[in-house]
Amino acid sequence: MGTVNALTTPEEWKDTWESSMNSPILVFKHSTSCMISARAFKHVKAFFQTSGEDKIDCYMVKVIESRRLSHQIANDTNIPHKSPQILLINKQQIVWNASHWKITEDRIRKAVI
Repeated sequence: MGTVNALTTPEEWKDTWESSMNSPILVFKHSTSCMISARAFKHVKAFFQTSGEDKIDCYMVKVIESRRLSHQIANDTNIPHKSPQILLINKQQIVWNASHWKITEDRIRKAVI
């Protein structure tokens, strides 16, 4: 199973953003106080469990705890901040994004394949 790595600092985000030049990445913005976000996170984890996907790295930003970082990601990607939100990034371009109830295991799978 792939892992969901925490992003907490601007430096980590910069490295992650740069790594998208070599291979696609997923970034999940998660609110630890939101039930919709908890449901979306279950779908993210289920995607990795059922697909056996280990070819794409996934990163999570806890938006309450790392608000500045979350806004930095919104600025760098030109995608307005939402929570929960998932971004598929390839070569520093947003290939796909979804938020709230649209974050499902099936939609993630279709976007990544």
